[in-house]
Amino acid sequence: MPFIIRIGVSVFAFIIAALTGFALIPYLKKIHFGQTILEIGPAWHKDKQGTPIMGGFMFIIASLVSSAVGYTVYRLTYFDAEGSVALNGMLKLIACMFFSLLFSAIGFADDYIKAVKKQNLGLNAKQKMIFQFIICVAFLAALYFLGDTSTEINLMFCSFDIGVFYYPFMILVMIYISNAVNLTDGVDGLCASVTVVSMLALTTVCMIISEYEVSLFAIALAGGCLGFLVWNLHPAKCFMGDTGSMFLGGAFVAVSMITHNHLLMVLIGIVYILEALSVVIQVSYFKATARIHYKKTGEKGKGKRIFKMSPIHHHFEMCGYSEYKIVILFSSAALLAGAAAVVLSYVFE
Repeated sequence: MPFIIRIGVSVFAFIIAALTGFALIPYLKKIHFGQTILEIGPAWHKDKQGTPIMGGFMFIIASLVSSAVGYTVYRLTYFDAEGSVALNGMLKLIACMFFSLLFSAIGFADDYIKAVKKQNLGLNAKQKMIFQFIICVAFLAALYFLGDTSTEINLMFCSFDIGVFYYPFMILVMIYISNAVNLTDGVDGLCASVTVVSMLALTTVCMIISEYEVSLFAIALAGGCLGFLVWNLHPAKCFMGDTGSMFLGGAFVAVSMITHNHLLMVLIGIVYILEALSVVIQVSYFKATARIHYKKTGEKGKGKRIFKMSPIHHHFEMCGYSEYKIVILFSSAALLAGAAAVVLSYVFE
């Protein structure tokens, strides 16, 4: 695939996302789709009360449109004699788009409930898990019919086949990571910035393994997130909402699964994974210490915390880091991990 097509796709997505904000943000304000801030959050986040949510539509529209245009240009200017290979690549691209959109639909329902009821809780955890489970099963089935029948966990240095257990295990991984992306969206510009880096890394990996069509979607999303950052960097004029963060989570998982390289998925998504892990550690430690305290004193709810607040980006906030510094720090970590993943992909391909 000509390099200029990927560059054009990313630039086109950036322009669409940035320009969409001029119409979308006033509309969201007009219909009063604003964020409600929880009392348990950082006190200074109260200033963000009412900031429009669902800004994720900027990069959703941008990535889908630019990917479609990029693929059309690619097929018109580049002929692959292996027609079946070309069709397979197109179907993988469509599968990634639909998977991301279905995850975004869950987020949209969540955002809609928040906006209408003016509360920070939308769909409950059980409802989200059921929908996510169904969508993940459908996506794995699509990959199977598109030729990815391997049940091996690929760690590059080694791989091992876990047979039928591969599918339930990967469903859990997919749900964990997609929700981890959602948790990363808690500081102005953080989730979009980290996603720009992770999608650029995935674009490179897809190019190395000849998944050219899917690479278009990855780089389109990187460009779309950059366009969204025009409106989302601190102080944010809008938030992506669960509509956006669930789309990003679905997109990251979908593209990563196409590569069928699980070590790279962990490396490139390390920031997301650590964000969610910090919540697991915090909650588990609090419950364990609260249980011990209750047995000793009979008092409830007196557990201890490892972090000042979770997810871990809030811990950095509580330690005095500005939102800009957190974005730079976390994006730099994602960049280093992504670079390592790309190097490993070159070495072991």
